Amino acid sequence: MNLAKQAAALDAKKRAFSLLEEFKQFALKGNVIDLAIGVIIGAAFAKIVDSLVKHLIMPLVGVIFPGQQGYVAWKWVIDGKEVPYGLFLGEVVNFFLLALVLYLFIVKFLGMVMRAKKEEAAAPPPPTRDQELLAEIRDLLKRRPAQP
Repeated sequence: MNLAKQAAALDAKKRAFSLLEEFKQFALKGNVIDLAIGVIIGAAFAKIVDSLVKHLIMPLVGVIFPGQQGYVAWKWVIDGKEVPYGLFLGEVVNFFLLALVLYLFIVKFLGMVMRAKKEEAAAPPPPTRDQELLAEIRDLLKRRPAQP
C-alpha cells in the first residue's frame, strides 16, 4: 500500500515537472520572444510619434490657428465645466500620424521587402556542373543520327 502512494506521488512529480518543461518550451519559443520584443519596440515607437505630434506638429497647428496657448487652450465651457477639445484633437492627430507611419513602414516598406524575398526564392538556382554536363550529353545524343 505504501508503495502505491509513493508511485502516485512520483507520478504527480513527473507530471508537474513535465508541465513545467512544456511551459518553458512554450515561453522560450522564438515566436513568443519575438512578439514580446515587438510589443516593447512598438511602445517605444508610439512614444516617439506621440512626442513628434505633441512637441512639433501641434505647436505648428497652434501657430496656424493663433490663440493663447495654441490648441491646448481650446476649450468649451458648459455650466462652468471645461471641455478641453483641443487636447482631444491633439490625440486624434497623434493617432492618425501613428497609423500613417505604421502603414507606410509595415504595409508598404515591409511588403516591398517581402515581395523581393519571394521573387528571390521563386527564381530557380543556377544548374550545378553535373547538371550542365548531363544537359550537354542529352543534347549530343539528340543530335546523333538514329541507327537502324
